[in-house]
Amino acid sequence: MIPLTKAQRVIISGILVALSFVLKNTIGQQLITNIVMIIAAVIAGTPILKNALAALRYRIVGIDALVSVAVIGAMFIGEYWEAAAVTFLFMFGEYLESRTIEKTRSSIKSLLELAPDMARVIRDGVEIEVSPEEVIQGDKVVIKPGEKISVDGTVEEGTAYVNQAAITGESIPVAKNKGDTVFSGTIIESGYLIVQADRVGEDTTFARILQMVEEAQDKKAKTQKFLERFSKYYTPSIIVLAILLFLFTRDLVLSLTLLVIACPGALVISTPVSIVAGIGNGAKHGVLVKGGEIMEELGKIKVLAFDKTGTLTIGKPMVNRVKAYEMKEEELLRIAAIAETYSEHPLGKAIMDRAEKDIGKITQTPEKAEIITGQGLKAVIGGKTFLVGNRKLFLENNIEITDDKEAYIRAEEEQGQTAVIVGDIEKVLGVISIADTVREDAKRLIASLKHLGIKKIVMLTGDNQRAAKAISNELGIDDYYAELLPEEKVRVLTELQEKYGVAAMVGDGVNDAPALASADLGIAIGGAGTDVAMEIADVVLMSDEIKKLSHAIGLSRATVRNMKQNIYFAILVAGVLLAGVLVKTVNLSFGMLVHELSVLLVVINAVRLLGYGNKGRSKKEVSI
Repeated sequence: MIPLTKAQRVIISGILVALSFVLKNTIGQQLITNIVMIIAAVIAGTPILKNALAALRYRIVGIDALVSVAVIGAMFIGEYWEAAAVTFLFMFGEYLESRTIEKTRSSIKSLLELAPDMARVIRDGVEIEVSPEEVIQGDKVVIKPGEKISVDGTVEEGTAYVNQAAITGESIPVAKNKGDTVFSGTIIESGYLIVQADRVGEDTTFARILQMVEEAQDKKAKTQKFLERFSKYYTPSIIVLAILLFLFTRDLVLSLTLLVIACPGALVISTPVSIVAGIGNGAKHGVLVKGGEIMEELGKIKVLAFDKTGTLTIGKPMVNRVKAYEMKEEELLRIAAIAETYSEHPLGKAIMDRAEKDIGKITQTPEKAEIITGQGLKAVIGGKTFLVGNRKLFLENNIEITDDKEAYIRAEEEQGQTAVIVGDIEKVLGVISIADTVREDAKRLIASLKHLGIKKIVMLTGDNQRAAKAISNELGIDDYYAELLPEEKVRVLTELQEKYGVAAMVGDGVNDAPALASADLGIAIGGAGTDVAMEIADVVLMSDEIKKLSHAIGLSRATVRNMKQNIYFAILVAGVLLAGVLVKTVNLSFGMLVHELSVLLVVINAVRLLGYGNKGRSKKEVSI
């Protein structure tokens, strides 16, 4: 016989419970109804009983044991509907809560797929291809355009633009020349390099990222739920009480009634039903919360750390300002766009995109173009030579940058802009300012998070100090840490956790993976993020609207409050019914009626969470 999966058990037992309810209230065939209820209870209750028995081997009497004893007792005295309903509701809640966290372990596999799969080394004067594990420290490694760098090392020959997003999070490729350091897992976009291998194999930056993610996930053991701690004492007490009651009264029905009533379905489902409703609300609003434990912790955040590129910014360089001297801005933009026609650099693409938007599609091409790695390019347009690039390009060509123009360039750089200088062979004609653009809702989010009472909001980035400072000031962030490698982000997070308490990391890329995994909570931006970040994270914002983070935190607090209401109410009802059974003022039929009503009220209270956020939040909902 093929064993049933948890999902199949939930579906089959749910259908049978619904069918038995219909049969019970329509055709009145008691025998058929009872058989259907028993089958439903057996299908849903078997894994619960197995878990209870497995826990008993380790002398643990948990909630599974409580449910199992009560269900067996209910079936023994003929209360088949109670047995079927309790087992189904318990299993259904557990299933919905656990299914969202099943994919987290696959993040290791996703990271491994991003690792370099080949290295080209020079040995005995000959280039040979080997696996990255076979590279020896001191080897000369050759990397060509489009290839991944397989070692951490120092550039010995060549120049290239290297995309370091996988390691540092920098949105713009970095020019690498002789003497510069490169990292494993980064990609050459143009040019070529010969690198001396300084760190290889498991010592590389990329390998350490893999290791940190794995270690951090191992530390994330599931904490005991409140009801499990409660049942540790409650369950044995009820079982002992039922046995004592039978010994003193010899009334088996009374003892079994005690067991059944003392296992309140309202208490059993009080946590899962609130969590399921909260998770359902989050999904409806584009927030994926991976389980009940995460939903509980989300509202306790004291410090929030944001990655910059792709999280607070859109992760794509764009032209923000065009400053022209002695000509119109459109003409300056047209010259720069024509010059960049054959360039594959992201800054060149940003200039061409802006020109196409402001002027129209650029069809003219330069008569001659020369790309100068690390400086920019030189192009001949209409018989005239133009330069587009950085200061070094103009200094190399003996073109003076006057004091007023230098002051403007520095001012732009202080605001986190990359200043692309445009000129001819005689003078500077203008400056095009390019930067990664802040998300429209980022500033509103930071203000909202402060209103929610988050103690500290910081930004962790691999980008330079100027860019970090500019973004931090613009958004009103409390503090920023720039030029960080992934392992340094983990260190900063640890320090923040020790100082402020529960810390969450918000990111979108592979370079954020260790920080996402090591934080108390990892939050990924799904609309812009990589699969790795989304799988490692505990919470995923399914679109790139980061303002949804404030909804997620408020929802968590509302869910926890709702859950506590359900638990306190369920315990109160259980206590009253238990007292009533002991003094023989509550019989089984009345007890069952109160029990069913309490379950209904718990469910109705939890369902209120589905409407959270539709009409705004009250101050009470956002308070700590």
